[in-house]
Parts: sequence; structure tokens; C-alpha cells
Amino acid sequence: MPRKYIYLIVTYIVTQFSIILARPFIPADMTYEELEIFAANWSIVSFSVATILSIIILRDEIKEFFQLKQKKIGSIILWSVLGVFMAMFAQALAVLVEFVIFRIPPGSENTMNLTDTARQTPLFIMLIAVLGPILEELVFRKAIFGSLNKRMNFFLAALISGLVFALVHQDFDHILIYTSVGMVFAFLYVHTKRIIVPIIAHMSMNSIALIAQFSQDPEEIRQIREQFEQLMMILIGG
Repeated sequence: MPRKYIYLIVTYIVTQFSIILARPFIPADMTYEELEIFAANWSIVSFSVATILSIIILRDEIKEFFQLKQKKIGSIILWSVLGVFMAMFAQALAVLVEFVIFRIPPGSENTMNLTDTARQTPLFIMLIAVLGPILEELVFRKAIFGSLNKRMNFFLAALISGLVFALVHQDFDHILIYTSVGMVFAFLYVHTKRIIVPIIAHMSMNSIALIAQFSQDPEEIRQIREQFEQLMMILIGG
């Protein structure tokens, strides 16, 4: 693995645990709500810094892209749009498999928690829809998948990088969903040879999820989940 990719991964890991550095500055009398807002703002700043550092680390590759005579903008747009539908299909299929085989109800606690944080701190939307996808695609697809794909076949490299991507999100009930979506992003990267494609697809997926969450109140979402579970129980006879 190139040294710059190691720097990229280290930057991401440090960002994930950077809140530890803030603990000495957190007042002891801070309420839980205030603590959540502080953590959200800290994440926004840390991810912003990490994204800038990642761009600096990969500045040579970014420069090479802009120097290309044929940037294939049309292909980038086409596969970015197709990628969103592919990722949504993979997600829907994974939800179905999780429920039918493993009896895991639909709906991600991780997504709900992030949405709740975004409701409290609107600027957090930028992290979910922009900063997170950029940093995660650079780390999991470009650095990890890209390096693995040079040593093994596509499926195994995509599976391993997708699984790591899933585990990092700590939503262990829905590992299959994160892994399958991660594998779709890996396919987009290897097929187009442009990391911007899975980045755009990832941004779009997160933005769609946010819009869906914000368009309904938590009670409506809960009712939809219950109705889906009841329907699936009827269909599968369980």
C-alpha cells in the first residue's frame, strides 16, 4: 500500500477518535443535550480538517485528473446516477434478506441517531451529506479497496473493504446493508476508474436518506416500519 494511503487511513482513524482530545475542555456541569451539540460541532470541525488533509495528501492524483484531456464528464454523471439506483437496489435487497432470514427489522438506529443530531445541529447535515462520503470513499474505496484489488480478485477485495466499512459504522444489526452498498461503490470505482463517481453516489444516498427522515416525524417512521414488518410476516408466513 502506498505511503499516502496509509496517511489517509491514519487521518481517518484519528478523526474518529479525536473527541478524546476534547474531553479535558468539557465542563463537568454540561448537560447531556449540550454534550451532544458539542460532540456534533466537534465532529463537523474534525471531519472538515480531515477532508482538507486528505485532499492535500492526494493532491498529485487530483492534479493528474484535472490535467487529463478526456475527463469523461458524461460518463461520470451517468455512472453516478446509475450508482445511486444500484446502491438503493442493493440496500433494499439486503433489507429483505435481513428480515426474511435473520428476522432483523428494517430501520437503522445509526441513521436515526445521525438524523436526530442533524435536527439539533443543522450544520451536521454537511458532515452526513458531504464530508463523510468524501472521506469514507477516499479511505474505504480508494485506499483500502484499491490496494486489496491489486492483490486479489474484485469480489474478495470489495467484500473485505465493504465489511470494514460496515463495521466502522457500528450498526452491527445491519452489517449486510453497509457491506452490500460498499461493494456497489467499489464496483463504481473500479469500473469508471474515477473515485468521484462513488463519492457522488454516496453523497446522493446520504442526502436521500436525510430528506426521507426529515420529511416524516419519528412516529410516522416507526409506524411505517411496523407496517412493513407486518406485511413481510404475512408474505413469508412467519
